[in-house]
Amino acid sequence: MTKPGVQEFENQQRRAAKTVGIAYLMALGPALFSEFYVRGLLVVPGDAAQTAANVLLHERLVRLGVISNLVDCAIDIILITALYIVLKPVQRQLALLALGWGLVETGVLIAATVNDFEVLSILSNAGYLRAFAPPQLQTMARLSISAHAATYGVGLFFAGLRSTAFCYLWLRSGLIPKVLAGWGIFASALMCISIALLMVMPELGRIISVAIYGSPIFIFELAMGLLLLVRPLQLPNTRFAVS
Repeated sequence: MTKPGVQEFENQQRRAAKTVGIAYLMALGPALFSEFYVRGLLVVPGDAAQTAANVLLHERLVRLGVISNLVDCAIDIILITALYIVLKPVQRQLALLALGWGLVETGVLIAATVNDFEVLSILSNAGYLRAFAPPQLQTMARLSISAHAATYGVGLFFAGLRSTAFCYLWLRSGLIPKVLAGWGIFASALMCISIALLMVMPELGRIISVAIYGSPIFIFELAMGLLLLVRPLQLPNTRFAVS
C-alpha cells in the first residue's frame, strides 16, 4: 500500500510532467517567431544599411520579437522547474546541476534580448546621436544585432548542457521510451557541441547550420510535449526515493 506522503509526491510528479509537456509545446512558437521569422525578415547579411532600414520599417515587429523572447524565457523557467520536480528522485545532484544550467541559460537569453532594445535606441534618431553619421549608426546597430546572435549562442550552449543532463535522467528513470530519451541526449549534446565548435571556429558556420543542430532538438521537444500531454506519467511503483 502506498503511503500518503509518497502518493502526494507521485501526484506532484504527474502534474509536473504534464506541465513539462505543455511548456515544451508552448515554448516552440515564441522561439520560432522571434529568432527565425523576425530576424530572418530584418537581418540582411553583409548589408548594415538595409538591415537598419528594415528595423526602422518594422519597429513594431522588433518589439513583438522582444516580447516573444521574454515569454519564451518565462516558459523556460516553468519548464526547467517542472523537469527538476519530475526527475530529482532519479538523481537529485544531477537534477540540481541541470536546474542551475537551465537558470544560467535563461539569464543569458534575457541578456541577449536586451540587445534588441539597444538596436532601437541606436536607430531612434535621438538628439544625442547626431554626432554620428548615418553609416556609423547603421554599423553600430548591425554590431548590436550580431551581439544578440553571439549571446544567444551562449544561452543555447547552456541549454544543451541542461537538456543533456535531464535527458540522461529520463533515460535512467524509465518514465519515457528509452529511444526517445536516447534521441534527446543525442540532440542536446549535438547542439551543445555544435555551438562550442562555432565559437572556436566561426568558419564552420558554412557547414554547421542551425538546421543541423536545431532540427534534432526541435523534434525531441515536440515529441516530448505531445507524449507528456496525452499520456499520464507511469511511475514505476515508487522505485525512486522521495526527497
